[in-house]
Amino acid sequence: MYDHIGIKVGNLDASVRFYTAALAPLGYVLCSRDENGAGFGPKGEPALWLYRHRGNAGGAHIAFRASEHAAIEKFHAEGMKAGGRDNGGAGLRTDYSPTYFAAFLIDPDGNNVEAVCT
Repeated sequence: MYDHIGIKVGNLDASVRFYTAALAPLGYVLCSRDENGAGFGPKGEPALWLYRHRGNAGGAHIAFRASEHAAIEKFHAEGMKAGGRDNGGAGLRTDYSPTYFAAFLIDPDGNNVEAVCT
């Protein structure tokens, strides 16, 4: 639905580590990087931009579409290993819909990051 989104991050290196690990199971890669930012998306098509920022960062909610439950489970596991905090393990969220399968992580800056398949 969106063309691209940008979020502010306090520690670019920590955020790049987290998003590289968490998004790999969903098929997304690091497409661009310099000292002030990084872009992730399908190869050659960055759509999530991280911007180095001093001061308050975090507070966004980003949901990435996944093709299967196994990718969501791996998103959660790899994101945890890379410094994310658990905000809801992989599983059905029947209060959203009968087929809503998702996992939630808090990234190094406090953003709520989700992988979902319906």
